[in-house]
Amino acid sequence: MSADQPTVLVVEDELAQREVLAYNLEADGFRVVKAENGEEALLIVDEDTPDIIVLDWMMPNLSGIEVCRRLKTRPDTRSIPIIMLSARSEEVDKVRGLETGADDYVVKPYSVIELMARVRTQLRRVRPATVGMRLEFEDIILDSETHKVSRSEKPLKLGPTEFRLLSTFMEKPGRVWSREQLLDRVWGRDIYVDTRTVDVHIGRLRKALTQHGGADPVRTVRGAGYALG
Repeated sequence: MSADQPTVLVVEDELAQREVLAYNLEADGFRVVKAENGEEALLIVDEDTPDIIVLDWMMPNLSGIEVCRRLKTRPDTRSIPIIMLSARSEEVDKVRGLETGADDYVVKPYSVIELMARVRTQLRRVRPATVGMRLEFEDIILDSETHKVSRSEKPLKLGPTEFRLLSTFMEKPGRVWSREQLLDRVWGRDIYVDTRTVDVHIGRLRKALTQHGGADPVRTVRGAGYALG
């Protein structure tokens, strides 16, 4: 599994729909985690935080709307985009779903192609580098489609790990990332890497970013981690 793959959590109690969604998302380049009910979804989010959640409203015991409400009231999960799926097509239901915190609302039966487009739209907000966008921070430009980085219009040579590190930083300038969070995002959750490895690659990234001069834009936050700017 590539650490660049965005993770989608599909929460759907109907097996056939869950599998169709998972198949199409995986074919579109996503890493998919599946849950068949609300309780399982909350457990998965705690253990394997997804980049986006596709969540069915009508589920037994714990409804999708309640799962959405709980996740959106928690500071650690509030920013995860949630696309709500529902057979309820009334305007009042859509408003209720969005007011609970859902970022988008798709009425069943839906077009899988349209849902994929909506997933990408939400990801563009939270992980723009994964959908081929160009990122800019001060005089640094990162083009995730061509895999090129420049600073003050001069090309920079970066290794693949340093490129992923920089992508992560440039998606959210100013945000402080802990070593553990960087390990998850850059190396992937299924790979064991020592946290000291992060420091080594941060050193290489700093060297690459200053190869033509200029101040080091990567900030060390003592006891917390690293940030860009």
